[in-house]
Amino acid sequence: MTRPSRAPLTGPEAWRGADMVHSDAWRYPLSETAIVEIDAALAHVKSAGWDWSDLTRDRFPLESFGEELASVADELESGCGVVKLTGLPVSRYSEDERRALFFGIGSHLGTPVGQNGQRGLMRDIRDNSKNGGKRVDSTDGLRWHTDRADVVGLLCVRRASSGGISRLVSAPAIHNAMLEQRPDLVDVLFDDFHRYSPGDEVGVEAGSYVLPVFGLRDGYFTSHFSRTYIEQAQTVPGVPPLTAAQNEAVEMLCVLGDELGFEMPIEPGDMQFLNNHVTYHGRTPFKDDASQGEDRLLHRIWLSMPNSRPLPESHAVLWGAVDAGALRGGAGA
Repeated sequence: MTRPSRAPLTGPEAWRGADMVHSDAWRYPLSETAIVEIDAALAHVKSAGWDWSDLTRDRFPLESFGEELASVADELESGCGVVKLTGLPVSRYSEDERRALFFGIGSHLGTPVGQNGQRGLMRDIRDNSKNGGKRVDSTDGLRWHTDRADVVGLLCVRRASSGGISRLVSAPAIHNAMLEQRPDLVDVLFDDFHRYSPGDEVGVEAGSYVLPVFGLRDGYFTSHFSRTYIEQAQTVPGVPPLTAAQNEAVEMLCVLGDELGFEMPIEPGDMQFLNNHVTYHGRTPFKDDASQGEDRLLHRIWLSMPNSRPLPESHAVLWGAVDAGALRGGAGA
């Protein structure tokens, strides 16, 4: 089979962690005006008697802050794909108010969508290992992965006593580094990988499905990755064993992620939004101390973004040079 010609990805999505640490492009401190508008929107919701899950952009009106959120959405879809809003006085809000304001803000960025089988439109991220929780529902660290949505948003309510630091890396940057060092492995990642379909993600144990790690369709680069689900698929009857090249490509992707990524602490009142098509995320292990009010709690939402970007498809398509800065997210996840 003739392999397509590959070219480096350019633009703001192809960032390196060392540069992001010193960049302000993804940082959005909340102004006093923004907080006043958030509080006014909450009062509007209460007077109307709406539940947080019933909110839409129109039901959570934000004037000047709404215009700023349009810039946030543009940064997510056309910029670096990473945004952190800081300075929300989260401790002064009740749980229902927290959920309403986070859902309302998210509705100004995209359309909230259901997540994780029957877990609804908002999920709490905390240690639930005593009830059998694993992976995200434990204190374990998380390896590089993407979520099953265009954008994932987190609102930090409480931080852990130690650890639980967010780790981020650019998928286009990994692509470029691998293209320079091992272009043969880039080709491997454009080919099919079997992925496990766990019940806690899709609502039913569904065996496995096939999807490349890298994809490019209609000029849009996208990536979908979970080493855990690739490895778990190997336990499904009928799934072929990973080839030596596939194992090597996945290992190199993860090593490059560690080299090119950066860590982003998330403090109470921070809201982090990530474009899953062009970023991988993970976290460090953490320890809680509930007696000191340091038991890690974050609210999570998934968003479908206005400009469609499809997931990778089986059998890579031919493509040439692409400007990653022109790539936009969509509801393909």
